[in-house]
Amino acid sequence: MTAVITEMIYAVAGTVAFSILFSVPRRYYLSCGLIGGAGWLVYSLSGRILPPEGAALSATVIVILLSRIAAVIGRCPATIFMIPGIFPLIPGAGIYWTSYYIVTEQLDLALHTGYEAVKTAVAIVLGILFVFEVPGRFFKVFEREGRK
Repeated sequence: MTAVITEMIYAVAGTVAFSILFSVPRRYYLSCGLIGGAGWLVYSLSGRILPPEGAALSATVIVILLSRIAAVIGRCPATIFMIPGIFPLIPGAGIYWTSYYIVTEQLDLALHTGYEAVKTAVAIVLGILFVFEVPGRFFKVFEREGRK
């Protein structure tokens, strides 16, 4: 359990770093970091019972839901939270190893790692689509609480 918490802290720090890189306003750094950390926590825990694509899908749904809630509360676009929050879930290692295996002419390994990376990327896209199909009126509950 300590490893999961350590990974979550790294995900929070990485998400805040991406927030800085993408010029997110300073007042949203903590929210972005917590959203990225929550996404990684869900990914880590669900990865114990689901395949990597299922874990990425469930984590993406949480990241996008939290991004939409934070956007309503902060009265700003959801992409401020969504883009940095998704970064810990991107299958960068899979893409790297696919390129490496192509260059070293290990095409069987390249095909396998590339296929896994594409499946994870598609799961992330589907998670984004699923949550953005929820009408905005369902998030108005948080707007009222944000005004108090």
